[in-house]
Amino acid sequence: MKQIKYFLQFLSILILFAIFKMMGLKLSSILSAKIFQILGPWFRSKKIVDFNLSLAFPNMSNSTKIKIRKEMWGNYGKIFAEYMFIKELRNKKFSKKIKVENQNILEEIKKELKPVIFISGHFNNFELMAMCIEKSGVQLSTIYRPLNNNFLNPLMEKIRKSYICKNQIKKGYAGTRELLKNFKKGNSIALMIDQRVSEGISCNFFGKEALTTTIPAQFVKKFNSNIVPVHIERDKNDFFKLKIYNPLKFSQSDDIKTITLKLNRILEDMIIKNPEQWIWTHNRWK
Repeated sequence: MKQIKYFLQFLSILILFAIFKMMGLKLSSILSAKIFQILGPWFRSKKIVDFNLSLAFPNMSNSTKIKIRKEMWGNYGKIFAEYMFIKELRNKKFSKKIKVENQNILEEIKKELKPVIFISGHFNNFELMAMCIEKSGVQLSTIYRPLNNNFLNPLMEKIRKSYICKNQIKKGYAGTRELLKNFKKGNSIALMIDQRVSEGISCNFFGKEALTTTIPAQFVKKFNSNIVPVHIERDKNDFFKLKIYNPLKFSQSDDIKTITLKLNRILEDMIIKNPEQWIWTHNRWK
């Protein structure tokens, strides 16, 4: 029964992707945003979103929560439509749609030939961060979580490997070993640190303990590597601002918890800047 469900989902998405391709980036983005605003709450619990927002912003009014929730689903829909235009966004045709702040930092990383750890979260459109880093000439590997839908996953893997980052590593213990192997070969690592991970440690995030990955902190302790935060925001419609932060240099005396907490604080600041552009549907504090 589940396989039939996945296959029907796959066919529906293929049809939507074909329609989006014919419509073009701007119109398909608008249409997909409307679809997700209508259908999104039916597939992911409104309770989870409201709980997360109330925890992060205890004094937030209900009307503001509704506004953020609606805009979040709209942004989710735009990201979905933009998968059909990743190739164009990577190439010169749409290059002006992504404005990179502090491009010089990427140039320095490329010149130094010393791999770093890029960290960020699921902002809007999060896929473009790794794409721009790799496009700049930095050797990069990134971790991804395979989709549950085994019909759709090969298509998404092909899109990611072809146009986002060619070195895609599956999340998990085996993936962590592969990540280490790539890092030792000189590849920088791109990680999303905003999701709950069973192998993480309990660390404060918006005032409540949340399981958080320690991979960045472990690389700091083992290799004395720098951590480079990255943030992306949708400026308007299909235009983006990508910010590369100054590298963070930690002391070898800093422990895993101290480093991880610092990174959570940075992530909080990014979310606070544009709360409607972060994905609130995950059970982050479960």
